[in-house]
Amino acid sequence: MIAQDSIEALKARLDIVDVVGSYIELKKAGGNFKAPCPFHDEKSPSFVVSPQKQIYHCFGCGAGGDSIKFVMEYEKLNYPEAIEKLADSYNFTLTYTDNKQNKPRSQVMDALNSWYQTLLTQHEVALQYIKERGIYESSVEKFGVGYAPDSLSTINYIKSQHFTMQEAIEMGVVGYEPSRNQTYARFIERITFPIHSANGSIVGFGGRTITGHQAKYVNSPETPFFNKSRLLYAYHLAKQAIYKRDEIIITEGYLDVIMLHQAGFDNAVATLGTALTPEHLPLLRKGSPRVVMAYDGDKAGRAAALKASKLLSAAGFNGGVVVFEGGLDPADMVKDGRIEELSAIFREPKPFIEFVLDELLSLYDLRDPKAKEACMQEGIAYLKTLSPILQEEYKTYLASRLGGLGVSPSLIKLSSNTNVANTNFAQQQGRHRDIWELTLIKTVLEYPEFIDHILDVLDPSLLQFHSHEFSLAISGNRDAPELMAIMVDETLRPLKDEELLNAELFAFLIKHYERELKKVNITPSISFEEKAFYIRKYRDVIARLKRGEFPKE
Repeated sequence: MIAQDSIEALKARLDIVDVVGSYIELKKAGGNFKAPCPFHDEKSPSFVVSPQKQIYHCFGCGAGGDSIKFVMEYEKLNYPEAIEKLADSYNFTLTYTDNKQNKPRSQVMDALNSWYQTLLTQHEVALQYIKERGIYESSVEKFGVGYAPDSLSTINYIKSQHFTMQEAIEMGVVGYEPSRNQTYARFIERITFPIHSANGSIVGFGGRTITGHQAKYVNSPETPFFNKSRLLYAYHLAKQAIYKRDEIIITEGYLDVIMLHQAGFDNAVATLGTALTPEHLPLLRKGSPRVVMAYDGDKAGRAAALKASKLLSAAGFNGGVVVFEGGLDPADMVKDGRIEELSAIFREPKPFIEFVLDELLSLYDLRDPKAKEACMQEGIAYLKTLSPILQEEYKTYLASRLGGLGVSPSLIKLSSNTNVANTNFAQQQGRHRDIWELTLIKTVLEYPEFIDHILDVLDPSLLQFHSHEFSLAISGNRDAPELMAIMVDETLRPLKDEELLNAELFAFLIKHYERELKKVNITPSISFEEKAFYIRKYRDVIARLKRGEFPKE
């Protein structure tokens, strides 16, 4: 977690005119500056920046805040990411409360990427591969495509730039073999694709062999900076187009993304050699775009599309699936000049729910009564992960697809024992569903940087209804079914602003201690002295909370 005094020191360096002016053109208007608002379409400028108050405000849409808030909104970053981006821009070194994070991120990734890019221009075979795939020089530059040589050359380059092997290992570009006490480069004789975090920092690489290595593609290993289940390739380049178009195209490969951007589909990204996971959902929720999954039509591609569609539909995302048949992929279609055809395909993807149901039907031999029954039960189980309205709507769809096979719609029963994913697990188990506590848990899941602060002021035992789920969340057990239900529940909105989080914590703690005070007053089993002690104690805590001071114990 970034130290608060470090944040305040950075704020003191920021000038809102400089920060906002680096993104949009500002014009002097008296003591302020004006511009068309970057957050909504308008003809007459109503966006005002005040250098005196160090704030911005739009009189059209109501957007407003300080420099950090502007970067958060414009770059679609969370609070810590915006601070780190501003710190990089102002060459400011942040400090962290977690000692493990005190050391700044190594620059070895940036140095290696620049070197890989230089080597690509000198390697005929790699350049020929790039040319054959139809990739333009401008795309090579935009995406930072490079070439990694043999292992020894990479090791020697890292040493020549005065980086240690330890930091290269920590960043995942070098591996270590203990049995031989030997280091080795992880990317050998491969085309390289730098992988960036959402705020644009290089955190890993993908590599494609051009000399026949057994693995066609390899990615960086998991590091403190690189988690392939949370990142999307080229998201940092695509995010503005995603929010402008209100749509994101998710593909399976780096080359698909590069070629789609080259053809004007600059809202395209890719998963990093893994299926879409619940950990991707917070990133996809930014701006709530329509999601189009563009997957290969082979068995593996369809299986991945089915899994992703189940996840996205249960989480309430809009969008659908495009499956590329005949061995083609988006990159091939761009290379062949089939841009208009691609546009038409992306405009009309198959809706997630219909895709899931149709895929399930295709997996069974429906001439077999037992298989037909199993198919219907799997379809019903899937429908139960949806909202009640969607269940009823697509119950008819499932029945119509099975109807010609002797299945009556009346057989598809959902209401009696529904286990709806968007209906919280607490309701399913007959327990009270406390929205505030569940919102706090979702905040911990999506913004783990707040965990230390929350635990400083709130003990898990204070939660009346969901202390177990809260304990799971702070322990990082994200695969627990209880937490999966919270993650996909769209009715819960995480508290992504620290000031709002503090306000909510104050309100919760005040109510908690007021309840405790009432309990003491009506409990006959404690002595007068004990009662007087606890009354003074709780009244003092409540008074401090109302003054804006968190209790120390």
